[in-house]
Amino acid sequence: MSVKFQDYYETLGVARSATSEEISKAFRKLARKYHPDVNKDPDAENRFKQINEANEVLGDPEKRKRYDALGANWQNGQEFVPPDGWEEFLSGFGGGARSGRRTYSFQTGGQGGSPFQGAEGFGGGGFSDFFNSLFGEYGIGAAPGGGARGYAEGSRMARAGRTHEAEVMVTLEEVYRQATKAITFEVLEQNESGVPERSTKSYQVKIPAGIVDGKTIRLAGQGGKGSSGAPSGDLLLRIKFAPHARFRADGHRLHTTLKITPWEAALGGKVRVPTLDGAVTLTIPAGTQSGQQLRIKGKGLPLKDGTHDNLLAEVAIVVPKSLTAEERELFEKLQRVSQFTPRGDHE
Repeated sequence: MSVKFQDYYETLGVARSATSEEISKAFRKLARKYHPDVNKDPDAENRFKQINEANEVLGDPEKRKRYDALGANWQNGQEFVPPDGWEEFLSGFGGGARSGRRTYSFQTGGQGGSPFQGAEGFGGGGFSDFFNSLFGEYGIGAAPGGGARGYAEGSRMARAGRTHEAEVMVTLEEVYRQATKAITFEVLEQNESGVPERSTKSYQVKIPAGIVDGKTIRLAGQGGKGSSGAPSGDLLLRIKFAPHARFRADGHRLHTTLKITPWEAALGGKVRVPTLDGAVTLTIPAGTQSGQQLRIKGKGLPLKDGTHDNLLAEVAIVVPKSLTAEERELFEKLQRVSQFTPRGDHE
């Protein structure tokens, strides 16, 4: 049976010099566009499989290195025969059952909320003959000393489970409390007979102290199941902080805007400031300026040592949009008697 060369860079629409971030971004964009659940074009499912296969190779540094070793002169759809010494080249990577990595969409269920399901990264079935000729069936890796062909012919050998990845949205309140997050996701994996099967997995994941936006939580052995006694893959959860109406996170430090009146700024006073742990009383020094930051100790996000970073409240002096007759009279009197010139000698 003839095998056709697959130009994975062309499939994802990226250059051969593309970074891993560019490849991931292109994959997510195309996966959303061609996922069969949202695209009813008859060719969408086949296109989605091609996109998923291209990401399987270019998104894995080891597989990409093997693929790039073929050279850049091949044309998409061209008859492909592995070059001489290819199997020996593959065995030089160490052989053995290797864990692959695939990205899946997760459902995250909040309290009483209904989970949502994304489309990006969802596997769409088996890989092409071209893929199997290079990496072995299911793309796990080459069998010891046997190269890709040896693995494909020995598909009953032990296969390490795949590493699953997903982005999980969490609120600042959940991070502050180190809450336990309910996570549900759906995967499509090969069973022992090589038949794709769809399954749903659910976990209760505790958000650890010290986590920041963009960091990853690794759950060892909670990814795809290995076969014939091989270990399961890992589950990688990339944490994404949800936008908050009042607070902004910068690492473990939180920022908020504190609106005060002109007389509170000039005379000083005490005001109540909301935090993720309830409102606290903050002292406003006399002569506080707009844009000045006031520190509220220990009301930021938790650190690894169990303490908390700080909350910085940036002062915004707000004037009333309309005045009563008495307020206007007082402001006019202040205008007459005050010697304050904020613009210096440039008036």
